[in-house]
Amino acid sequence: MGVWERSPKSKEIATLHPDLQQEYQDALSDFTPEDVIGSPYSIFYYHVDSRLGGTEGLAAFRMQLMGRDKFLILDYVPNHMSIDHLWTLDKSDIFITGTSEDLIAHPNEYFSSYDVIYAHGRDPYFPPWTDTVQINAFSSEARLRAINMLLGIAEQCDGVRCDMAMLMTNDVFSRTWGKRAGAPLEIEFWEHVIPEIKKEAPNFIFLAEVYWNMEWNLQQQGFEYCYDKRLYERMARENAQSINSHIQANLEFQEKLLRFIENHDEQRAISAFGKERSQAAAIIVLTLPGARLVHEGQLKGHKIKIPVQLRRRPVENDDEDLYEFYQRLLMAAPDRLLGEGSWAPCKVEALSEYDHTDLNLIAYQWWTSDRRQLTIVNFSPYFARAHVRIDGIDYGTDEWTFSDILNHKVYYYKGEDLDFNGLYIDLGAWRGHIFEIRKKTEREIYEDPDF
Repeated sequence: MGVWERSPKSKEIATLHPDLQQEYQDALSDFTPEDVIGSPYSIFYYHVDSRLGGTEGLAAFRMQLMGRDKFLILDYVPNHMSIDHLWTLDKSDIFITGTSEDLIAHPNEYFSSYDVIYAHGRDPYFPPWTDTVQINAFSSEARLRAINMLLGIAEQCDGVRCDMAMLMTNDVFSRTWGKRAGAPLEIEFWEHVIPEIKKEAPNFIFLAEVYWNMEWNLQQQGFEYCYDKRLYERMARENAQSINSHIQANLEFQEKLLRFIENHDEQRAISAFGKERSQAAAIIVLTLPGARLVHEGQLKGHKIKIPVQLRRRPVENDDEDLYEFYQRLLMAAPDRLLGEGSWAPCKVEALSEYDHTDLNLIAYQWWTSDRRQLTIVNFSPYFARAHVRIDGIDYGTDEWTFSDILNHKVYYYKGEDLDFNGLYIDLGAWRGHIFEIRKKTEREIYEDPDF
């Protein structure tokens, strides 16, 4: 994010914007106006910022990533451009326009440029972004330009994160702009644009920032992954039962969700959740199906949310314990091979009719023909215990090894007990297990002191 050339006018607006001044001060105790470089969402042109080394600098960086078997995804903002973008000089229908009456009645929603009244970019629920001009999703010319821009971007990276992608859908755009947008085109914006890019770059990834329970719609319109904001909200504000309900969704749907507990829009995870709750949430998002997003500074427990208009962030002390936890978690999380296997939730059973702490447990498993991994999390501030049923295992009379690869502990169980009772679990508040499950080997049986 922030790779593209930012608008000079956006920098001026962001420097003087009264609502942002406190955010700047909160982020940087030694803040000066020179720290403001403008919004990365008010894009002047899709050229790599010279401060980052320009096109050649990005190409060199991408080569280094490829040497580490990593891909590069960049930002793309479909909804708007900067108010000083050169396209505002064109005589076309690529932007939403208004009237003099609109400008007088709503001076924060419209602006004048070269005798044309343009609308600022917006979504239907919040004030407009006053450093932007709104692109018309129903304009054939605007779509053609979007395709050309994306083809240029596709030459420089492996995918794009499409900012606020749902704003370009026919339904949302019509509700936001009404008659000003004109009639919706027969084909949805993304159903038109994405296939055109795939013709030239079939492996190019489209990732959607999307809210309002529109994830399925955007998946059907061609996106490989969509933000799972609903899971974030459930983990931040609700309980284990709500999370368990969420992960019952169809696996085909879940495999195209991007899970996260922190990004540039949200408060830092350690501030929003608290340290222990953030760890429980991290175990969940890094072991579920789909893609997983880890934000810069999250692993080290950074607490200060950085306004996107700033060129730097403060130096923060790292939380060494949290960092060590994340290193263990990242090593224990399902790898690519396991993630291409099968996944399913597990049944959690109360120990008695008087013990309801089973409701605080979340359990699910991954498996392939020769591997099985079980994740269990107590998503509550209380002690929890229960029996967990793991489908698909014929325990027989064998002994079984449960290696907790998150906490580096090993447990042994008899097959008959697992068949009859299930796996007994007790976990402290916000704690979790990630088990690798396998039969106990003959050597382990021989070396067992009870043999």
